[in-house]
Amino acid sequence: MVDPITSKLIELAYLEDSANGDITSELTISSHHRAKATFVAKEALVLAGIPYVDAVISYISKDYELRTHRNEGEHLQRGDIVAELEGYTRDLLRAERIVLNLMQRLSGIATLTREYVQRVSDLPVKVVDTRKTTPGMRAMEKYAVRIGGADNHRFGLSDGILIKDNHIRAAGSITKAIKLARKAHHLLRIEVEVSTVDEVREAIDSGAEVIMLDNMEIQEMQRSVTLIDKRAIVEASGGVSLDNIRSIAQTGVDLISVGAITHSARAVDISMKIL
Repeated sequence: MVDPITSKLIELAYLEDSANGDITSELTISSHHRAKATFVAKEALVLAGIPYVDAVISYISKDYELRTHRNEGEHLQRGDIVAELEGYTRDLLRAERIVLNLMQRLSGIATLTREYVQRVSDLPVKVVDTRKTTPGMRAMEKYAVRIGGADNHRFGLSDGILIKDNHIRAAGSITKAIKLARKAHHLLRIEVEVSTVDEVREAIDSGAEVIMLDNMEIQEMQRSVTLIDKRAIVEASGGVSLDNIRSIAQTGVDLISVGAITHSARAVDISMKIL
């Protein structure tokens, strides 16, 4: 069962594609015709999205059977059969593009996430996502991140206190922002974003529990980790790529947040064929 926002997104996706019907299928295929379709990986990928495939099909038809051949998080090669779907042919074709769009997108996120995680798998660091997600698809995309082997950062603005540069400017300083946040929500962990070593010192002195090193050079990041000296959880963020994530991890940070795993993941190639 999917969350209400995802259910609404599936409904909107269906209306967007076939609110006025599927004229080609209605003209060429009998309403009683039934068929079987297969989903096939057209390239190497990490599979994600099968639960949402089921949700799409069930929205369109109550008379279908979905048989999965591979598991979520499994690494597939070109030509591997992902799943088989049986039902009324018109229903299968109405679902086809929505299902493929979601599965290609989510598998793309899982595939890219797995690459990032593997680069630092032997180091004591966690890769986490960000809120840089497709509007309306956050639950699905963060699910795909988990399937890829990374962890989720906060889901929404109410899930944690994260004092960023704009909050600091509005409050007047890091110290003032942390003081105000702690006064109102003293039981929540406070994270603050910093971009210089001087700001790191202020964050430590103000009692931040998590310090996010934003867009720092590797040497400055290393100095900051040494300065913090385990008095706070250290997160690295900004400009993280497959090329530099290992160097960042080697500085000793605890978390590395990577926006690219959601906002820049390439949709992988999966096809659906009626047999």
